[in-house]
Amino acid sequence: MTQAQKIAQFRALHESGLFVMPNPWDLGSAAYLQSLGFKALATTSLGYAFSIAKPDFEWAVTRDEMLAHIAGMAAGTTLPLNADFESGYAHDPDGVHDNVRLCVEAGVAGLSIEDNTGDKARPLYDLHDAVARIRAARAAIDASGLPVVLTGRAECWLVGHPEPLAESTRRLVAYAEAGADCLYAPGVRKPEEIAALVKAVAPKPFNLLIGAPGISARQAQDLGVRRVSVGGALARVAWAAFMRVAGDIARDGTFDGLAGIASAADLNALFRTRG
Repeated sequence: MTQAQKIAQFRALHESGLFVMPNPWDLGSAAYLQSLGFKALATTSLGYAFSIAKPDFEWAVTRDEMLAHIAGMAAGTTLPLNADFESGYAHDPDGVHDNVRLCVEAGVAGLSIEDNTGDKARPLYDLHDAVARIRAARAAIDASGLPVVLTGRAECWLVGHPEPLAESTRRLVAYAEAGADCLYAPGVRKPEEIAALVKAVAPKPFNLLIGAPGISARQAQDLGVRRVSVGGALARVAWAAFMRVAGDIARDGTFDGLAGIASAADLNALFRTRG
């Protein structure tokens, strides 16, 4: 599929109902998720960072490393791919504009820009600056001629804002007005708060992060959520199993954790179909 076809398909998914967009961290995990019938995928900054022994910290993975990863993932699947592009790898709107242009050129169907500064003393960009950054991202997408889906992220819950619902609402409404196609406040969990955010940004779609047990996709749909992602959760599941079994081997010399592992034959069969 061409990038334009993937974008059209991705945009159509946002029009009604709910779809789950899981987050693979490499091509193998992407191929398996595609085999399960998911309609779109998203990168995870955490999953990729950990796979190259870097922390999931603002720009610890360089812009060029992330762009190469995104391009490889976009080329390696026939599904629409949404890029976790962190804060756009620039503080100023002009830098965000230039970097979003490069992200679009990497082949994505969508991308997200967050408002986390990476500075503990001032964890969120001032609203005026945050809106200018979303406008710059929108301008870069529009200039490309490709209607890539732009997601505006309010990081209030993740940075410990004292009033995350009120501040996320204020920011997401502003991001929608600035040109974001989809809105996202990672960390919100209470059903009544999810419903409030959905209502605040309507008719634009809201993305809900589900990174822990609790709410189901059916419940999310009933609350009006249009898109669900899991962030780095699947990568952390893989890390949990690896750490547990490797720890048993290192500490006790026991290999019981290897029981029930994935079949090499099944995985070979999966990857052979990719040709």
